[in-house]
Amino acid sequence: MKIDCLIIDDEKLARDLLVEFLEPYPEVEVIGQCSKGKDAVEKIDKLKPKLIFLDVQMPGMDGFDVLEAITHKPYVIFTTAYDQYAIQAFDKNAVDYVLKPLDEERFKLAIKRATERIKAEQTNVEDLLMNIKSSGEESKYSSHLFVQKSEKLLNLEVKDIVHLEASGDYTILTTKNDQYLSSSGIGKLEEKLNPDVFIRVHRSTIINLNYLKEIEKHFNGGLIVKMENGKSFPVSRTYAKQIRKKVV
Repeated sequence: MKIDCLIIDDEKLARDLLVEFLEPYPEVEVIGQCSKGKDAVEKIDKLKPKLIFLDVQMPGMDGFDVLEAITHKPYVIFTTAYDQYAIQAFDKNAVDYVLKPLDEERFKLAIKRATERIKAEQTNVEDLLMNIKSSGEESKYSSHLFVQKSEKLLNLEVKDIVHLEASGDYTILTTKNDQYLSSSGIGKLEEKLNPDVFIRVHRSTIINLNYLKEIEKHFNGGLIVKMENGKSFPVSRTYAKQIRKKVV
C-alpha cells in the first residue's frame, strides 16, 4: 500500500528534516511541500494526499484553519513546537502530535501509528465491500475482489486474475493487462477463490488454471508451471502432489 503525503511547515529546515526521516519508508511518498496555509489548502484538495505532516503556527492560516478549509480529509500528524494545542489536535482526529525539535525515534512511532491506522481502515473498507458484494450470492466463492490501484478501489472480476503473489502482508494480483494490490494476505484470498480453478503452487503463489500454458519437469522431480503471459513459477514439493492430481 502506497501512502502519499504532503509536508506543511513554514520552516524549511523542518521540512528537510521530515523528508530525511521519511527516507527509510519507501511506502511513504512525499508528493509535495508547502510553507503557507493557503498553499496547503490548495494542494491538499488538488493532490488528495493520504497523510499530511502539519505545523500549527504558520503565517496567514494556522494548521487548524487549514483543516477547517479543506474538503479532502487526510490523516494528520501534527509537528509543532507548542504542546498547548495537543488536545485541540486530537479533537481533530489527529493520528499523532509530535513536538519539535523533532526526534527520529519519536517520529518512527508516529509513522508506525499512521501506517497501522491507514492499513486497518483500508482493510475494513475492503472487507465491507466484499461482504456487500458476496451477500445474496449462492456460490461460496467470490466472483469479484476489491483491489487497490493508486487511490482507487476497483471491483476486479476473479476470472481475469492470471496469478496471485504474496508480497509481505499484501498480495499482488496480475491480470492479462495490469497488476493490482490487495491488503489481504494470500491465504485470506485463497479462501475466497474456487479451488477447482485457482491452485496454490508455492507458499507465495496461486495460479489460475485457465491461464496455465504448460508444466515443465525440473531436475530432482520438481515442476515448473508456465503461464500464458510468459511468467513461470516453481512448484514446491508441498503442492506438487496437488497439482499432479488436478492437471497431470
